[in-house]
Amino acid sequence: MLWQLRARIGYRVARWLLRFPGLVAQPRAWQWMQGQYARMAALGDVSAQSFYGHLLLHRGHGFGAREEGIRLLRQAARSGDGKSAYQLGVLSLAGDSRQAPDAAEAARWWSLAADAGHPLAARKLAELYRDGGPGLEPDAEAAERTARRAGELGL
Repeated sequence: MLWQLRARIGYRVARWLLRFPGLVAQPRAWQWMQGQYARMAALGDVSAQSFYGHLLLHRGHGFGAREEGIRLLRQAARSGDGKSAYQLGVLSLAGDSRQAPDAAEAARWWSLAADAGHPLAARKLAELYRDGGPGLEPDAEAAERTARRAGELGL
């Protein structure tokens, strides 16, 4: 119980310290901050998984950091985090050196994100259904239905 409280306090302090670029530039401070993010994500906190996953994906160094970021984003998305599901859809549609672009996988992630209330995911999903993509045939009916959903969400 006490260790969970320490983890939450450390995480909040580390998030607050991001406001100070000079501190973030210090290797020891940055290493401590990343340790706090990792500890909170390992405890299953969905917002910490999403935050640290995005951080590793976009700012991490090396292939291992990217893979860990994607793993954390998957955990957060499966727990209902819309931002993480949206990002995974973007990654699926873009593909990389190991995996070809997969529009069907992108549609799956964007559908989860739209269900979580992510308006941009609903709009991207409508465009994807309208135009089709690698592994996904165009579907005008689904495109119209998803475009209405995007409108309901504010886009």
